[in-house]
Amino acid sequence: MTQISLSGEVADAVNSGRPVVALESTILSHGLPPGRNLDVAKRLEDTVRAAGAVPATIAVLDGTPVVGLSPAQLERVCAPDSGLDKLSLRDLGPAIGLGRSGATTVASTSALAHQAGVSVFATGGLGGVHLGAQESWDVSADLGVLARVPTLVVCSGVKSVLDIAATLEVLETNSVPVLGYRTDSFPAFYLRYSDFPVPWRVDDPAQAAAVVAAHRRYAGSGVLLANPIPAESEMDEQLHERLLTEGLQLVRDKGVQGKDVTPVLLEHFHTASEGVSLDANEALVLSNARLAAEIAVELA
Repeated sequence: MTQISLSGEVADAVNSGRPVVALESTILSHGLPPGRNLDVAKRLEDTVRAAGAVPATIAVLDGTPVVGLSPAQLERVCAPDSGLDKLSLRDLGPAIGLGRSGATTVASTSALAHQAGVSVFATGGLGGVHLGAQESWDVSADLGVLARVPTLVVCSGVKSVLDIAATLEVLETNSVPVLGYRTDSFPAFYLRYSDFPVPWRVDDPAQAAAVVAAHRRYAGSGVLLANPIPAESEMDEQLHERLLTEGLQLVRDKGVQGKDVTPVLLEHFHTASEGVSLDANEALVLSNARLAAEIAVELA
């Protein structure tokens, strides 16, 4: 039976009750271009350390789930020719059983982190209910995992290409508390605000930690903390609307469906915005890593 491989640093921190923050690898292998992805990977880990926690970047390598990638493993994940599969939770069994290598999404990272004893996870954006899901049934596995795994997920809301209202309804149905960090509006990834309020608001890491600790006494679901993109990095709203309209048309024209929709849309945003969206993506995930580490310190 394949065991999860923990780095020595992560294992020591988990065993001694010190704060650890899980980080996904899909943003590195599938979300950022080569070169920039490795720089961001290192900066994410440095950001977590600077806030007093241990970073645990997660991936599956040659059939083994690894929690806490070494520098060499990070380079492998970020290499242009890495050929990594994109692994959601449903894909972990096949990838591990067949000895494959892959980058983990929110769903699979949350599950592996939980098994490794890591309960705080920082990412960019959560997956959600896709527009038109009443016909396609296209709902991200991220939501189902949050319903069952008691992980705190710190993100910048969901991408505005998703059905935010339906996503919030699914989270409510599954008893996942949604907290806004210093905001009353649910953020939309590149944008700080959407038309939808958050049910609860917290204004500092100690409040967030208190909510998470209390929730874990009464429920087995996770907690979602929505942290808006830093104000100085927010995308111009008119540019965002143009890119979104063009991207959705591109998806329709190409007949793209399922888990391939988001990468195609992100690639259009990155290309057509001449790097503006990449800068925004980097800023928000670094901000989320810092906040997650601060909350992990409070929880520890």
